[in-house]
Amino acid sequence: MPTVLVVDDSAVDRRLVAGILEKGSDLDVEFAEDGMDALTRMKEAEPDLVLTDMQMPKMDGLKLVTAIGLHHQGVPVILMTGHGSEKTAVDALEQGAASYVPKSQLGERLVDTVLTVLARTHEDRTYERLIRCSTHTDFTFLLDNDPALVDPLVDLVQQIVLGMGICDTRGRLRVGVALEQALLNAIFHGNLEIKYHDLQRVRENLIRGQRDDLTERRRLQPEFRDRRIHVHVQVSRDEARFVIRDEGKGFHARTLPKSPDPSALVQEGGRGLVLMGTFMDEVVYNEVGNEVTMIKRRDG
Repeated sequence: MPTVLVVDDSAVDRRLVAGILEKGSDLDVEFAEDGMDALTRMKEAEPDLVLTDMQMPKMDGLKLVTAIGLHHQGVPVILMTGHGSEKTAVDALEQGAASYVPKSQLGERLVDTVLTVLARTHEDRTYERLIRCSTHTDFTFLLDNDPALVDPLVDLVQQIVLGMGICDTRGRLRVGVALEQALLNAIFHGNLEIKYHDLQRVRENLIRGQRDDLTERRRLQPEFRDRRIHVHVQVSRDEARFVIRDEGKGFHARTLPKSPDPSALVQEGGRGLVLMGTFMDEVVYNEVGNEVTMIKRRDG
């Protein structure tokens, strides 16, 4: 059973978060009152994931993210952001945090975000030695609108970027999160044209492995069923380049918030854009708005 360490100086908020996690998932929840307390507990036993408030005495969330990156690199951190902490949250994402959930949306997003990051943290070492021998990888996929195809593709890419030395273990997770966001956006928003207010329920069903009626209906409708996702991945020893194109109507890319933009943390649809823009070195959309190119350059 995965262990989640909840770090918050408010006992009420700790109980609230624990109740949400225990009701919606099979997780073992432990607690720390601030960043210093969290680091002390992590010396005794590393959790599988840390879920931290941003504003705390002694050591705030930003300093905790930095410390975990130095001493517990394999442990992902998810931020709980309150109103007024958006700028600090963006800084923490840039320092290595894996994701975030606004405190106003804990009930809707917390469990899905935690389970998604835990899934992305899993590392398959089957091809590790072989990948380390590779100097250049170039492959193209033509995917139908099946979300079940996203995890295997992201897992493959994570093995490649780690094995070829583009990034370390923490960077591998961040690349996986950004790529997953881009692929799911292409499927749901691009090809299937599912609106943001329906997407949360769709994602909840997806993360639990449950059938989603809206997705299934859209995949069978004539105007959507023949659309495909075009994915081109190029990885060298210097950089990884990902091009994801859907066959939907696109959108005006000029309307997107600039990344990193703290205001995007609370905008509808802004979460994925923040994660992609923060975790990749470059994110560019075409004029139509149905293709995104993301580049991750070699660390260091």
